[in-house]
Amino acid sequence: MADSSDEDVVTGRGRAAASKPKQRVQARWEATASRTWDIGDGGDGIEGVLGGIEEANKRRRLLKDTTPLQRGIIRHTVLILDQSVAMIEKDLRPTRHLLTLTYTVAFVQEYFEQNPISQLGILGMRDGVAERISDMGGNPNNHISAVRELRGREPKGNPSLQNALEMARAALYHTPSHGTREVVIILGALLTSDPGDIHDTIKACIKDRIRVSIIGLAAQMHICAEICRKTNAGDDKCYNVAVDEVDYRQLFMGITTPPVMRSTDADAQKRSQATLLMMGFPSRITEEKPTLCACHGELTRGGYLCSRCKAKVCNLPATCPTCDLTLILSTHLARSYHHLFPLRNWIEVPWRRAEEKGTKQCFGCQSPFPPVPAHHEATNGATDGKAHARSKRADGASESSRYECETCQNHFCIDCDVFCHEVAHNCPGCQSSAYLPGLQEEVEGLGPNGTAMEVDS
Repeated sequence: MADSSDEDVVTGRGRAAASKPKQRVQARWEATASRTWDIGDGGDGIEGVLGGIEEANKRRRLLKDTTPLQRGIIRHTVLILDQSVAMIEKDLRPTRHLLTLTYTVAFVQEYFEQNPISQLGILGMRDGVAERISDMGGNPNNHISAVRELRGREPKGNPSLQNALEMARAALYHTPSHGTREVVIILGALLTSDPGDIHDTIKACIKDRIRVSIIGLAAQMHICAEICRKTNAGDDKCYNVAVDEVDYRQLFMGITTPPVMRSTDADAQKRSQATLLMMGFPSRITEEKPTLCACHGELTRGGYLCSRCKAKVCNLPATCPTCDLTLILSTHLARSYHHLFPLRNWIEVPWRRAEEKGTKQCFGCQSPFPPVPAHHEATNGATDGKAHARSKRADGASESSRYECETCQNHFCIDCDVFCHEVAHNCPGCQSSAYLPGLQEEVEGLGPNGTAMEVDS
């Protein structure tokens, strides 16, 4: 008997399936494994190739949709960590459990840095039940201390997605309607030990407008894909499986960006209408004698007085324990503002544009750029495709190592590109006095590279 083809085995439909091959979507790990590069005769050697790949990886993280959208900047998130025996595996170094705890600490810090007026709670799945690790709150120090205490506990038993979702739903049920309700699950096991029908829990999450995102550490599971798809209005991008440690961290940190607000029915649109939210902006006080704070009941010499009832709280942002007023600082609102109007992506600069501008060093950090080669005309021409392919070090990386802001037309290096889009969320060229929007005449003076600067309206 003749051997069956690979398509016969995959589809299970015999020779009839072989005649009509089905178009299959390439998995993320397959795209990583099949990635190749060619040094070529005109390249810069192995150092240039590896440098281009590293630069392309940085750019790939930055190239996001920068369309201004309505986002939920007041978030209520429950993070669920898998504490089952599957987290003892060492495919992620040192183990899944220890690496997850390390990334969780970094996630908590980044979450409150990007979402200072949001709330976070942490749960665990261990031995078939869900347990509370830290209560819902806005103080990152409390969450980090609770996560670090898990290092001394060994993972045990099997996880239970249903129990974890039910406990998370109970924690998010009373949250106000003006904020988002999100559940993030880190799952390392390939099974779930549920006491009942998990589809009833999924329906309850949909009714309560809870969004579920899952990061898998082993392989894809159908029930996880169904949970994410149904709770996110058919969007299947909320379920991902980490390929390696670097990809795991990128997926984890990607959750710090607020989700896009959407409404699927008339009732949801009515609930999501813009409403006024009362907040207090207290000032810090310093007392001669220690007094009790209203949030922890501890003696402190300083704190913040509630703008309404004058109760003292230790840190901001916080909710007043007495009158339930949201207490924040003006800087917290400013840090949340960049999510609504993100910094536009900078474009790659070809050699011809680099020679035209004459840039020799980065506008931000003043690091020198690679000099413009003498043969760049051939690499930029449309007739020599092979030379152009050799000049580009990797897909997504600029051939001149320069990236241009389309607004102020200044050139930056890849490190400044990453810093401005992930940390500062502002362009140094647009914020500096050298660029004035709407200016019609030429700006007198020299630029950072010793060349005359001209700004067009």
